[in-house]
Amino acid sequence: MDSNKRIFIVLLSILLWLPLKSDPQIKNSSFVSPSSVKEIREQLKKLPKENIWWTDNGTNMAWNNKNLHQILTTVNVYRSGPVSTLDYNLVNNINDTEVNTPVGLMNFETFIHHHESTVMGVVIAHKGKIIFEKYPRMQDHEKPIYWSVSKVLPATLLRIYEERKQLDVNKPIDFYIDALKDTSYAGIKIRNILDMASGLDCPDNYETFESCYYLYSMSIGDGFRTEDAEDTPYDFVINTKIQRNAPQGEIFSYSGVDTFVLAWLVEELSGMPYQDALSKEIWNKIGAESDASFIAPRYGIPISHGGFLANMRDMIRFGLLFTPSYKTVSEEKIISDEHIDLILTKGNPMLMQNLYESIPTANMPDDLRHNIYQWDAVYENGDFFKGGWAGQGLLINAERDTVAVWTGYKKDEIHQAREMREIMRELLDKTFEKK
Repeated sequence: MDSNKRIFIVLLSILLWLPLKSDPQIKNSSFVSPSSVKEIREQLKKLPKENIWWTDNGTNMAWNNKNLHQILTTVNVYRSGPVSTLDYNLVNNINDTEVNTPVGLMNFETFIHHHESTVMGVVIAHKGKIIFEKYPRMQDHEKPIYWSVSKVLPATLLRIYEERKQLDVNKPIDFYIDALKDTSYAGIKIRNILDMASGLDCPDNYETFESCYYLYSMSIGDGFRTEDAEDTPYDFVINTKIQRNAPQGEIFSYSGVDTFVLAWLVEELSGMPYQDALSKEIWNKIGAESDASFIAPRYGIPISHGGFLANMRDMIRFGLLFTPSYKTVSEEKIISDEHIDLILTKGNPMLMQNLYESIPTANMPDDLRHNIYQWDAVYENGDFFKGGWAGQGLLINAERDTVAVWTGYKKDEIHQAREMREIMRELLDKTFEKK
């Protein structure tokens, strides 16, 4: 072999080797199984026998939250095409930023690894690049549950249909779903359902098996089931007389039943199962690393109000659609500027104001603008947030071009910890404060 060929082979080898050493996303050689065979068997034996799986708190919930594919039936949300590259820019001051935590002022990374923390994973992106990624209590390839963060997914699809003129959110829901005529939802405007202001008295209350929301949970397979429960959530909504606690459009009243009805509307408009519509309109288009899924324990009906399972970097990809860096994951502008403007400026502040006024001991945060389209809160600084029941969150700021995703679990029934939403907002404000 002559010297030129040797030089060419050496250079080619270097070029092929460098990306493997420099790309943090390529981790094939470092795969770690998150559970032993023995641990899986032991954890599955620990599942409650007289109640639903999510009533088990602490480390058992942590394991369950990232292993639902081994516990319940799931339905797929499909990816397609090349994986979109998420570059890394880890040279930042997040690791050195101190934040207020339940155990005092401390470095953010120190806190999430602290024994008082229940954070399982955190990923933060700025201008389309990952600037922080840690998994204190899980592996990076696992697909945890995001609980109510799932609620923004059907709302996002409906906004896409709305912009295509396939949907008028000022019309009542039974205009599009004939089966809802002569039900408690008849006459309720879709916009009010999107904003959690249906006026129906079926809040997320699991205190007794007889509560409206627990009866709904039984019908979809997300509650401990009794013999007289409705067969499906469709049956529940059609057959159950839900009382009113306010006129529609007047007060925020959080209910996963509203989210189920929105997913049902997605099915009516798309002509396909809800999870397939999400695949077609979003997951196929963002260069996701992995298929996602929904838990669907009864007849394969996805738990649209809280059952979404996905890789955390893929949740970052979803969040990036709402930022100027959307081209990092999709050439198509899936989330329009009008969609962002709707979230930031078109909410009804009275919904939250009326809610806080109805609770004598509660004070509305000074910087809270409104809720809208299943997003829990939009703030004066441009943050918009959706949270999950057991320590999950999606926080986006389009102007600042940041996306943060985290997941966790409940240590016990009494929520004592300062909410991660407050910690994350403080962290990002300090990191990107204007000089």
